Amino acid sequence: MMAAGTAASGGCEVTLLEKNEKLGKKIYITGKGRCNLTNASEPDVILSNVNTNPKFLYSAVNVFGSDALINFFEKNGLALVTERGRRVFPASGHASDVTKTLESYLRSRSVKIIFNCAAQKLEEKNGKICGVRANGFLYEADSVIIATGGLSYPSTGSSGDGYRFAKKAGHSVAPLFPSLVPLVSNEEWIEPLAGLTLKNVSLKAEILDGKNFSTVYYGRGDMLFTHEGISGPLGLAASVYLSKNIEKQPKITIDLKPALSSEKLDERLQRDLNKNMNKKIVNMLDDLLPKSLSPVVAKLSGIPQEKRACDVTRIERAGLLHTVKNLTVAVSGTAGFDEAVITAGGVCVNEIDPRTMASKIKKGLYFAGEVIDTDAMTGGYNMQIAFSTGYLAGKAQT
Repeated sequence: MMAAGTAASGGCEVTLLEKNEKLGKKIYITGKGRCNLTNASEPDVILSNVNTNPKFLYSAVNVFGSDALINFFEKNGLALVTERGRRVFPASGHASDVTKTLESYLRSRSVKIIFNCAAQKLEEKNGKICGVRANGFLYEADSVIIATGGLSYPSTGSSGDGYRFAKKAGHSVAPLFPSLVPLVSNEEWIEPLAGLTLKNVSLKAEILDGKNFSTVYYGRGDMLFTHEGISGPLGLAASVYLSKNIEKQPKITIDLKPALSSEKLDERLQRDLNKNMNKKIVNMLDDLLPKSLSPVVAKLSGIPQEKRACDVTRIERAGLLHTVKNLTVAVSGTAGFDEAVITAGGVCVNEIDPRTMASKIKKGLYFAGEVIDTDAMTGGYNMQIAFSTGYLAGKAQT
């Protein structure tokens, strides 16, 4: 939408082929239905949150960064609010208002929108892309912008068509992985914790590197247990590094009380055990941990749940301390593209001009958004990448 509107604003005659029955289907589910459309940060901060090929995005983010995007939406009548972490949302709290604003922008620029139109192949003549075949019809064009998204949430239409078109045109596509995706574990104790949110914990993600484990991610904040694994902000962030390394025996270690040193936590445990001598260990732990987590921690520490606090041995207390500071989860996989916020991988950036998003391999071909091999952390950064690259691709037509 940004690419089409920008090209039309420059005087181009633009046709937008929309696979779905309406525009912006994926926008409706971003930011839990509120659409975190950017992050109100300087270009260097945005680029520091890009996981893959940040240098490629230097021009895009500097030419059309968050300030320009915010100005664009406000100028087109959408009120915005900036929240914690400098995340920007529509003031209404409705993602649909972002789509409505973009659709209004397109229509005011006379962009022709064709719904339920699944592109089948790129048309080429004399080594140049000259149109798109869709629904058995040839849409002729001086240039074509591929802005088909990745593989995440295929129900929204992003089923990997763009990668197929790119490969057919001679482009290389970096391996594709679900990213910002819930992690899956075979640990039996996780399912009973489904729905439990842990706040202010730390999470460390490790993979097997040779004979030893190496840390690939560390963060503090909130996480969520699902019926089959881990999600929430920390879980999704860890997936960026673990999704590509599932074969390297990934594991996650959670410190349930990162604000307390082991010494301070041990003092707290001793006080709680003495204070609640006649209580069962699981009931005593309720003062320290969420109620549903207490029996899990007791069991993993090797302490019978029925055991009274006064009977807990020094060795059992040490085991309890270790479990609270090192709750370990073996990761067996991810929830896949169906639940991934974004796709990692895509059309290789060394085959795309970073100033225009033009193909270096085929004349008349351009790329924008998630189909390109770039991805970022949560916080509005991926939406900003889509808008920035879309703007450059559209501007290059004028």
